[in-house]
Amino acid sequence: MSFKERFLTNVLAKIKPGEPERTAFKAVADSFLQLLNARLKQAQAIMGGSGAKDTWLAGSHDADIFVLFNYQKFSSKSAELSGLLEPILKKTFPKEKINRVHGSRDYFQLNYKQFFFEVIPILNISSAKQALNITDVSPLHSRWVNQHTKKLKEEIRLLKQFCKAQKGYGAESYIGGFSGYVLEILVAAYGSFKNVLIASKNWKINTVIDVKKHYRNSQALFELNASKRSPLIVIDPVDKSRNAAAALTLDKFSLFKDKAKDYLKNPGEDFFVRQPLTKDALKIIYPDQTLVYVEAQEFKGKRDVVGSKLLKAFAYLKQNLQKFEIVFADWDWNKFYFVVKKGQLPEFAEKSGPPLAMEEAVANFKKKNKSTYVKSGRIYSKIKIKHFRLDSHLKQLFADDYFKKKVQKVRICRLL
Repeated sequence: MSFKERFLTNVLAKIKPGEPERTAFKAVADSFLQLLNARLKQAQAIMGGSGAKDTWLAGSHDADIFVLFNYQKFSSKSAELSGLLEPILKKTFPKEKINRVHGSRDYFQLNYKQFFFEVIPILNISSAKQALNITDVSPLHSRWVNQHTKKLKEEIRLLKQFCKAQKGYGAESYIGGFSGYVLEILVAAYGSFKNVLIASKNWKINTVIDVKKHYRNSQALFELNASKRSPLIVIDPVDKSRNAAAALTLDKFSLFKDKAKDYLKNPGEDFFVRQPLTKDALKIIYPDQTLVYVEAQEFKGKRDVVGSKLLKAFAYLKQNLQKFEIVFADWDWNKFYFVVKKGQLPEFAEKSGPPLAMEEAVANFKKKNKSTYVKSGRIYSKIKIKHFRLDSHLKQLFADDYFKKKVQKVRICRLL
């Protein structure tokens, strides 16, 4: 660690779980596993995710539990694992509300002693080739990470927090960022947090990172299905057919490269702190522009699905506000922020018609349009814009069926 980066000690002190937090987490997790395993007769529950890899960040009260069903006995019943596990969970935790979440294989969510648990039924496999569902491979991920990053846990935490601060951490569809597993692979591949940032300067679209060397050079680009490609391709070290970074979007890929470049130029603790979006801050940055603040009431449901709907609602507004000249647009869950140059458009828009030489087309244009006029050898008409004011235009957008399918309602809409 260079002199300029001694602040990283302070960052780690904040993001690395301390002994009291570790002790509390272990006690609750051990209790959860002990109760569940006492009920399981043909399966075993184990810790998964960042808890199993010791790469979790301080303040996280989430835990992934994988329930491993014997492959020989249950591989023919892969689709039934969720149904087999559900009654066992209800008997084990009768006082807790257990939420069944639909997915490629349904899993379960519940709160237990102030911790949030996700319980995922999987087949107990020894090779990715045996997997009948993507989740079956998860324990192999934990095993690989623990084998290859024993002395790199703090480097992984730094990279996770760096991405989290830039809103680029998470493979959920509404985030489109780096999953924890991808960041762990990157640290294993390059050896440190800083080395990952340095390496990113040379990342191009379709750069392949294959730490296990499953493929030769760019062979992976031809072997992988097009649907599995992403701006950065990270071959899963335990499953050569999988791009672990398939969820990464071009926006988040570019954002990471930009922020990495900024950090390397002038490292600082601010890169590890997520700066919240606020109306007041935006008004200071853009004092002479109009700020549109929208707060939506989201639908209930699986967080990934709800988040995807909110993102689509935000994107819809952004696309349809372009004519007001957007200078800034961002969102924070159900809060949408737009800074625009114009509070209203001209009341009339000019509609271009055919050249005067096209007599028949000109005649048809005159029939369909009132108050036509000629300019530079072409016929034109003026069209009255119904919603030329920003507030009126927003009300029209909120009333659109597409938008109403993405959010329940707009609670707040302010022009500042």
